[in-house]
Amino acid sequence: MTIVLNHTIVPAANRHAAATFFAELFGLSVGPPSGPFVPVQVNADLTFDFDDRGQVQPGHYGFLVDDETFDAVLGRLAQWPAVDYGSGPQHGWNRAINHLGGGRGVYVHVPDGHSYELFTALP
Repeated sequence: MTIVLNHTIVPAANRHAAATFFAELFGLSVGPPSGPFVPVQVNADLTFDFDDRGQVQPGHYGFLVDDETFDAVLGRLAQWPAVDYGSGPQHGWNRAINHLGGGRGVYVHVPDGHSYELFTALP
């Protein structure tokens, strides 16, 4: 049997706000609340379930994306001056991208303290 990650719980200060930010960043839709969670379907196999019942410990979430998705996210980030993003942790939030692994990459600082990393090629 193949192992497929089906869902993960993402801690948030406000589950609705966190789910909306994530969905808007990636061009996705927020699903109807399911129990204590606000879900966002990432792809056919994976759902992010945003949960505001506990303390938020910042995490890191990495996404391999195609060039079209990467460009769309960069376009949205360019219109969101309050959202920090950059080419990598060692460079801070320099509003630039990196070219690791022969592709493009960017780190997005999420209001809850998480970082979302998007890359178009595996390093």
